Amino acid sequence: MKVLLDTHIFLWFISGDSRLSADVRDVVRDSDNEIYLSVVSVWECIVKYQLGKLPLPETPEMYLPKQRDLHQIPSLALDEISVAQLAKLPPLHRDPFDRMLICQALQNGLTIATVDAAVRAYPINTM
Repeated sequence: MKVLLDTHIFLWFISGDSRLSADVRDVVRDSDNEIYLSVVSVWECIVKYQLGKLPLPETPEMYLPKQRDLHQIPSLALDEISVAQLAKLPPLHRDPFDRMLICQALQNGLTIATVDAAVRAYPINTM
């Protein structure tokens, strides 16, 4: 399975947060699956950190790549073809970061791991 982690799922995974379901945790840990973290999530974390809305043990530009590497989760770049998916996306969700994750999932055939009901409203594979 090819899975794109929503930002909150990645943060819950690396922090051992109890809100992360055992099923999702197992999918992320299963080496047979391809798990990705989008650069969009890193961007979102940096913005929220700067606004004082996301406490982290280190600055996000240091902490997030370390955690990605520690958990062997590759980065997914944002490309023009993925961004162009936005033109076809119905306005079901207002969050621009989540809308870009949806575009990347559509373009790259990825399932999104999320608990966000607004993301789940789109015609994409979610878990």
